[in-house]
Amino acid sequence: MVLQSFKNCLWLSCVLRTPKACFWSTAGGGLIIQSVSNDIYQNLAVEDWIHDHMDLEKQQILFLWRNSPAVVIGRHQNPWQECNLRLLRQKNIKLARRRSGGGTVFHDLGNVNLTFFTTRKKYERMGNLKLVVKALKALRPQLDVHVTDRYDILLNKQYKISGTAAKLGRTSAYHHCTLLCNADKLVLSSVLKSPYKGLKSNATPSVPASVKNLFEEDASLTSEMLLDAIAKEYAEQHQIDHHITLINPADETLLPGINNKTKELQTWEWVYGKTPKFSISTCLNMAYKDSVLDVKVNMDVKHGRIEACNIDLPEQWLPPELCIELVKSLTGSKFCPNEITTLVTTLLRVCPQDDELHSRWSLLCENMIRLM
Repeated sequence: MVLQSFKNCLWLSCVLRTPKACFWSTAGGGLIIQSVSNDIYQNLAVEDWIHDHMDLEKQQILFLWRNSPAVVIGRHQNPWQECNLRLLRQKNIKLARRRSGGGTVFHDLGNVNLTFFTTRKKYERMGNLKLVVKALKALRPQLDVHVTDRYDILLNKQYKISGTAAKLGRTSAYHHCTLLCNADKLVLSSVLKSPYKGLKSNATPSVPASVKNLFEEDASLTSEMLLDAIAKEYAEQHQIDHHITLINPADETLLPGINNKTKELQTWEWVYGKTPKFSISTCLNMAYKDSVLDVKVNMDVKHGRIEACNIDLPEQWLPPELCIELVKSLTGSKFCPNEITTLVTTLLRVCPQDDELHSRWSLLCENMIRLM
């Protein structure tokens, strides 16, 4: 065991990490860079910047990065369908929408992210994933890992340890994938489970899979070892030095315009507003005093905003004019608990002062907010 650890240290010392310099002009071949940031929006912005600015005819690039806890959805996905948004808010886990397609993934520091940049002509998912598998086998020959026809990497023929997605531009392309080393599987499984029922959408759905950490197979593995093994294999295949250049994704001198890209990826309009149109048809079971009232709610949501809304409840329970006022206020508003809470607070001020009516009205509003 001591000998193995020594060998690991000796081998890892061959992979040099240095801060950025003027390296974009490095002649030919390939380039390996690693982000010093763990912010999901900054790292996704780096992907966009490289895709938009680099001449990939001259230089292929491998980008290595890790993030603090975040859920990342594909460009054409519905966050309400893909994850538990309320739980994300409670746990202070970020939600991001990337510019590539594919399904939803959970990131934390136990999850390694790899982005392979090439020209569109040289784009090859399978080749990249085989490179990752070869790196894993070189690091731990006993690992049973292989690439599937769906471009996943499986461990022991059944556990998914890597998901994959891509963006193909007119001349440039990138393929990125995850690699589970020691991610928090309990958090992963809980946040990637939508509580919504009755949601209909044409958005791209994720395909559920059984997952496993490489750490569970071999407790001596770390995220750093995986990154270095993949960098080493990439360097050998591209016949370049085993050298990883560290970059700061907020450095405007290195990446002009990068901070604007980061800000755009954080906006509500991008994360939620780009969601394909969807509808919700559900029943609110509202407990009031000694009874339970069933309230049917139907909504159409477009660009993240409520386009149409219908609330069906008994007239004797709440005056129709109050319900109409709520529907009128909801229409055009963001499908968002913060905005609806502000809206409802304003409406409560003009609600009749009758205590019974006020209690019922408040209960309905609270349940509508929980829908978000």
